[in-house]
Amino acid sequence: MAQRVHRPREDAEFDFILKMSGVPVLAYFIGTWPKAIEPCRLMDLVVGGIAEDCSGRLTAVRADITRCPAATERYGITGAPSYVLLKEGEAVAHGTGPMTSAEVRTFLDGHL
Repeated sequence: MAQRVHRPREDAEFDFILKMSGVPVLAYFIGTWPKAIEPCRLMDLVVGGIAEDCSGRLTAVRADITRCPAATERYGITGAPSYVLLKEGEAVAHGTGPMTSAEVRTFLDGHL
């Protein structure tokens, strides 16, 4: 059964997911402006597959930059798609731009 990618509607929900996770969190930030839409849609597929493969070891969270502005600012997000790997609420790795599944797995290496 596939693990669901969480999609918080606001900062409070984003923070609640982080607090309740108990495992590292891959937060990926998406944008809704025209140049960001297609790369962010592609990342939905990539991150969804990784969330399924890493079920129980990783929580995936898809955060819309406009709906989660405090989280966006807190983690220094300046473009979309962007990624932050969080352990106990602390950022341990950052990435920006579209990535293949292999690139995301490399990004996660050593942290799970």
